Formats: sequence, structure tokens, C-alpha cells
Amino acid sequence: MPSPTTGQTPQHVAFIMDGNGRWARARSLPVLAGHRAGAESVRRCIHAAIEHGVQYLTLYAFSSENWRRTPQEVYDLTTLLRFYLRHRVAELHAQGVRLRMIGDMDRFEPGLREEMTRAEGLTRHNTRLTLVLALSYGGRADIVQAARRMAEAGARGEVDLASADEADLSRYLQTDGMPDPDLVVRTSGECRLSNFLLWQCAYAELAFLDVLWPDFDETHFATLMTDFAGRERRFGGRTG
Repeated sequence: MPSPTTGQTPQHVAFIMDGNGRWARARSLPVLAGHRAGAESVRRCIHAAIEHGVQYLTLYAFSSENWRRTPQEVYDLTTLLRFYLRHRVAELHAQGVRLRMIGDMDRFEPGLREEMTRAEGLTRHNTRLTLVLALSYGGRADIVQAARRMAEAGARGEVDLASADEADLSRYLQTDGMPDPDLVVRTSGECRLSNFLLWQCAYAELAFLDVLWPDFDETHFATLMTDFAGRERRFGGRTG
């Protein structure tokens, strides 16, 4: 287990981007306007992560529960995602950003899945920042599929299930090969994880901001980094 740390830049920061709808309603705008404004906040967040030396940035862009929203909002969200995958990935590539997707991609229509695959392929060798988009993602479902896959591997004799430990299960999560988040941030004043990276967030520092996602900017990011640097991470160890 890692030893207590202070004064460090988080290697992996994860965001629950909340508040697009409330931002739009407060301005008497359609919800789509809030999602578009939120997409611009994503660009600011990526730029700030690069500037601060963060290596992994995970964004909860579309949860498994988001499929329950109105058909129009789901259509708007997926259309916006398609636009940015088609027209903004070149910008990420030029910045040295690697794009990675986690979640149940089979729920998206084939054309959108092709855009995802193309974006991941184009940026696969970039090393400046790994941007992870959690799409149709649920933390509980991730744990279930990992347990199922490990059980199947055990049946093939590839894993000794009798002695399997946490590290073994982690290899079957969709985040395999990535460090767990050091810092998880939720905007909009809500204080819950909403089924996001439940296994991976076991020892993450948490920050809940009373700011709607479309208003999030580089100054907020810098404040988060300063606050994180002042925290002592004990990972369940004793104090004093």
C-alpha cells in the first residue's frame, strides 16, 4: 500500500461533470445549450490538466443511467459526442493527448462506435495526457463484468480463483493498465459518486464544488491542485 503523501500533483484526476441542465435552465436556454457549454469546459479542463502535469484525466461523460433521459436529450448528447469525435480529435492529437473509452459501447449505434474506434486509433501512441471518456459507464456493471471475466479465466485455468486477490480482479476492470484516481471531483454542489469508478475510487481524495460544470475553468482546476497538494494521503494507515 502506498505511504502517506503530501505536496504532490495527482497522477489521475476524475471528474463527474454535473450541472449542464441547471446552467441552461437558469438562462432560459434549451438543455442542449448547457451540454454545448459543458463541452467547452471540457476543453478548458484538458488544457489545465496538461499545464499541471496530470497524466490521466477521466471524464464521466455519459453514465449507464443517462439512457433513461428523454429520447431528445439522449439524441442531443450522442450527436454532440459524434461532432466532437469527428471534429475535435485532431486538436487533441496535436496536443499529444491519447483518447481512451470505457463503458458499454455496444449500446451506441455502429456509426458512433466507428468514430470512437477511429479516435482511439489515431491517438493511441500519444503520451502527454491520457483522456478517458466514461461513456454508458456504470461502476457496478464494471465490477460485475470483471468478476465474470475472471471467473471465465479461472475456468480456463488462467487464474487460481482460490488465491485471487484485489490485484487480480483489477486486471479485469475496464481501467486495467491505468492508475486509480488520486482525486475525484464533482461539480454542481452534489455530494455523491453516482456509480462512478466505485472500485477504483476506494482511496481517492474527493472534492465537491459548488459550481456548475459549464462555469468550470482553469482557475477552479488550479485551486483543486493546490488543495490536493495540501492533503495528506494515508491510504487507511494510522495518523500521527
